[in-house]
Amino acid sequence: MTAVTQPRVLTVRRSLRVARVGTVAFLVLNLAAVQVMFAAAGPAKNLPGTIGRLLGLYLALAMALQLLLVARLPIVDRAYGMDRLTGWHRWTGMAIFWLALAHPAFVLLGFARLDGTSFLATMVSLAKQPPVLLGMIAAGLILVIVVLSVRVARRRLSYETWHAIHLLLYVVVALGVLHQVYEGTAFRVNLLTQVYWWGLWAFALGALLTGRLIVPLLRNARHQLRVGAVVSESDDTVSVHIVGRDLDRLPARAGQFFLWRFPGHHKWWRANPFSLSAAPNGRTLRLTAKGVGATSAGLRDLPIGAKVYAEGPYGAFTAAHRTRGATVLIGGGIGVTPIRALLEDPELTGHVVVLYRVRSAQDAVLLGELRNLADVRRARLHVLAGRSAAGYQPFEPEQLLALVPDITARDVYVCGPDALTTAVLNSLRRLRVPGRQVHAERFRLAG
Repeated sequence: MTAVTQPRVLTVRRSLRVARVGTVAFLVLNLAAVQVMFAAAGPAKNLPGTIGRLLGLYLALAMALQLLLVARLPIVDRAYGMDRLTGWHRWTGMAIFWLALAHPAFVLLGFARLDGTSFLATMVSLAKQPPVLLGMIAAGLILVIVVLSVRVARRRLSYETWHAIHLLLYVVVALGVLHQVYEGTAFRVNLLTQVYWWGLWAFALGALLTGRLIVPLLRNARHQLRVGAVVSESDDTVSVHIVGRDLDRLPARAGQFFLWRFPGHHKWWRANPFSLSAAPNGRTLRLTAKGVGATSAGLRDLPIGAKVYAEGPYGAFTAAHRTRGATVLIGGGIGVTPIRALLEDPELTGHVVVLYRVRSAQDAVLLGELRNLADVRRARLHVLAGRSAAGYQPFEPEQLLALVPDITARDVYVCGPDALTTAVLNSLRRLRVPGRQVHAERFRLAG
């Protein structure tokens, strides 16, 4: 490492450790606070009502935490990476789903027992109260979002449609907050509980507005991003070069991605995650995409000078997370874009081996650039061409070990389609490569 790079990497790694400790502490403290609030409020008039009250507290906390995940706080994103945060987002969403079913079910059961009426009659009666009705509508919208997010349904939806459906989350939050204002008896036990609870929600909403609206607006106003060039890489792949002002002050790193919008040429809600396909140089940014969706297919038609709106950068697929002196970079298909950027990154020092998986040599996008970069930094590049259906499995443990005999002593970066990434990760586990040395970016985020 150079004298300039070493202090910067050490500083970044220290900040990552602080961010991880802070995240865990924040979660633990809030879980403890919920238990304290529940104890301070005391039990309801029967057991189902008491259970319903506790579940309601956890539901509200889960919704606030989901907002913080959606806010994509840079400090948390850099510490854990968008892949892991996406997993947490999914699991938190499922927790919200089950809590949104269980909380009203136990509350209604408690009231039904008190009134001596049926569950259905109680539900109809309470639905006449506006605060309760708002909560029921919110629960129904949560059901819609979750059903359309399961894997089978997700595969049938375009990224743009799936993204638009998730905008319902903000409606759910608004309805949930209104429901808490009128029905949240546990939040109003004393002044301390009120300050804590609404302070938490103010923080979550403030983080959301700051991370997803204010910072992107200010950053785009400052950098004035525009299309500088559009280059066809193959029949179905195109690179877009982005120019702007003060790009040397944009905190982007090789391996990261942005959510890109192209106002005037695509609908405003069409935002796609495309990785940087070249290391940021302070003058231009470049993305490379394959035409598989409405947005990516239309990139080829972007005029020079077209306005660009970018949200990010996101992701922890960077050299800052390295733990060893040597590296293996594994890319598949268009997932090679962040791999190519990392290969160019001066912070990725030490010996590098690149494994590029494609169906045929003709499908190897940016291959010329990869070869040039590999020559410059004396890296080894293996193009693994062949069809899996024909029995070609280059990422079996034995094949990986043959290609990289010292793979257990290296950091391994993996980006590609889900099937490829899963196969590589399974083989790495079988080879006993330590988890801290494995860095994966799923194809769905890398573009």
